[in-house]
Amino acid sequence: MTLKDSVFVAMPPEHPLSMPVASLRSWDSRQDRLRVTVHDHLGTWLARVFVFGLTLLLTAYGAYEMHRVVSVWQTTVLQWVLLFLFVINFSWIALAFSSACMGFALLFIRSIRGRIKTWKQKHFPDSTVPSLDSCPLKNRTALVMPVYNESPERVFGAITAIRESVDATGHGDAFDYFVLSDSTNPEVWLEEEALFLQARGLGGASADRVFYRHRAQNTERKIGNIRDFVTRWGGAYEHMIILDADSLMTGTCIVHLVQAMEADPYAGIIQSLPLIINRNTLFARLQQFAACVYGPIIVHGLASWMGIDGNYWGHNAIIRLKAFAAHCGLPELSGPPPFGGPILSHDFIEAALIRRAGWSVTLLPDLSGSYEESPPTLIDLMERDRRWCQGNLQHIRLLGTPGFKLASRQHLMTGIMGYLAAPFWFLQLLIGILLVLQTQYVRPEYFSHEFALFPTWPRFDAERALWLFALTMGILLIPKVLGTLLTLIRGWNGGAFKLCISTIFEVILSALVAPILMVVQSFTVTHILLGSDSGWKTQRRDDGSLTWGAIIRYHLGHTLLGLFASIASFMIALSLFAWMSPTVMGLLLSIPLSWMTGLPSVGLALKRFGLLQIPEEINPPQVLVRASELTASLRPKPGSYSNSLAVLAANPLLREYHVNMLPAEKVKKRGVVNALHLVVTEKLNDAQNFREALSWLESLEERRAVLSDRTLIHILTGLPFSSHDLSPSPSGGQVCAE
Repeated sequence: MTLKDSVFVAMPPEHPLSMPVASLRSWDSRQDRLRVTVHDHLGTWLARVFVFGLTLLLTAYGAYEMHRVVSVWQTTVLQWVLLFLFVINFSWIALAFSSACMGFALLFIRSIRGRIKTWKQKHFPDSTVPSLDSCPLKNRTALVMPVYNESPERVFGAITAIRESVDATGHGDAFDYFVLSDSTNPEVWLEEEALFLQARGLGGASADRVFYRHRAQNTERKIGNIRDFVTRWGGAYEHMIILDADSLMTGTCIVHLVQAMEADPYAGIIQSLPLIINRNTLFARLQQFAACVYGPIIVHGLASWMGIDGNYWGHNAIIRLKAFAAHCGLPELSGPPPFGGPILSHDFIEAALIRRAGWSVTLLPDLSGSYEESPPTLIDLMERDRRWCQGNLQHIRLLGTPGFKLASRQHLMTGIMGYLAAPFWFLQLLIGILLVLQTQYVRPEYFSHEFALFPTWPRFDAERALWLFALTMGILLIPKVLGTLLTLIRGWNGGAFKLCISTIFEVILSALVAPILMVVQSFTVTHILLGSDSGWKTQRRDDGSLTWGAIIRYHLGHTLLGLFASIASFMIALSLFAWMSPTVMGLLLSIPLSWMTGLPSVGLALKRFGLLQIPEEINPPQVLVRASELTASLRPKPGSYSNSLAVLAANPLLREYHVNMLPAEKVKKRGVVNALHLVVTEKLNDAQNFREALSWLESLEERRAVLSDRTLIHILTGLPFSSHDLSPSPSGGQVCAE
């Protein structure tokens, strides 16, 4: 089979769009797009007054109570430090509490209004309400999915399901779909190409709007991947919707995002709310349940006070391309990683830059049909958090960037505190222990050097401390209670009893996991502040359980720390042991807890009993069902891509497509020698047959070098070989070109 009509193209003709590098050192307010005069409405300002006013009141009260807990006639340095750390941590959770209360109030009022509206429509039907789906789309939109060594069958299963869902809305002609690969594993790269060709054959003519591009060098990681698309093809589109490799969106959700963007000429970014789905392990199902039940009040609270000064989470959002290209070209930060180099958490900065230029950034929390997945195990979450932690700590350098709106700086600070909170809580715990030690073993000085009629008695108000602890726990737990209450009011398919049991179960397990996260994030922050680079690892998205050996190696230190803390606190004071028991318990149980929560069997067993279940599992969206079917159908036979070079030699059709998809060869610069290319060329020239060449090209870098060069591919496939030299061809050797 030859190339279809001899005109097959993996990418459309280039349509360049300039993307200058934005300055993070200077900003002239006259550079604002003056025609974009967007202002927050009164409701946003009232929400801000409520949220931040309540936060200030709670923080002031908490600080006052904590000062009375630790105060003596002369407060010690340790007590002042404890007070300082408490105020920082308390203000952080008070802000989340206030925002959640705002979200609950809005959704509760909306729920009551919805019931009234439903009653009116039932008794007084009105057929004149216009449908948003009836509005035609004026511009073209690109759906862009950057991938890096991801599972190809999941990627193309998702992109095909999304395309079919969009086509079902009747607006399919307004969209193109791009898989932008930065994969460095040659086996993954070749499988991506094979499945791309199969995806082109699924769905008739509309499948021709699915495109694929592989970058030879993943310069600047995801930032560079997106920049390459914008500067080469972005001029052909008015908007782009960014997808992660685990993203799914219904066609209705996508069309609504485009219509919202077209209806608002001042919109720069509109972010949907991705709901976690498709999870089986107990740990992931806990996250999935929490996002479904508690997430709505948190996100609606955020949306209420953010207004047009919203944030961008890097995926499942629509972006106005011309605004993005003009203002969001990110520079590399000076100096080496972790604080220099490419900006890792680029999404927050892009939102701040586009907002600085006068465009709005908004969140649509009511828009359904936007989905994502989450890490399957506790260890996977903590591995991902290393990169996120480094990216957010990088933002410390960018807090003072000229021109950033106050709300944008607050978003950056929120991300920073999301990771600094762990070491702050850890320090607060350590100082509390030191204060107990001081009380137990340090002889107090009852009379100071200054004249006084009465002695200075050390005072630590235990009763007030207990009340303050209860207040802190209440602020942490009340949003979960409010989320559960609102879910009951709005209706829950699984029944009220199972919902309440699921909430209790989630609260208990989250409390046990929290100390482990605190310790891990504390050490991660410390390592990054000391100059350790977290790197960039591919996120594990399957439900495969970790081995006991891996779990023990990862959590042994946490267990020993918990054991030491238990013995030490018990020896110091029984009251200290009781106070630390919630923290110590999670650390002591870290190994069995991590193992149990990482098992799909445990999560699925609870699902069968209707626990930790979400509505999307009872009535799964069609796009999810279709994506699962396509992923299964596209999955190759085991071992099909164990060696990319053998696959390429065994499948002439795939080789023909692969060679045609390679970028044009660059003219070699005089005096510049590519050492890897030279080594690979010599090995191929010395090899007497195909088997010998394969045995010499064992490293990923060498195989990738061959796949990247037309001449090397020609030399390799020209060597003598027999059928025994070749591994099984992909999908039985068939590549769909229709």
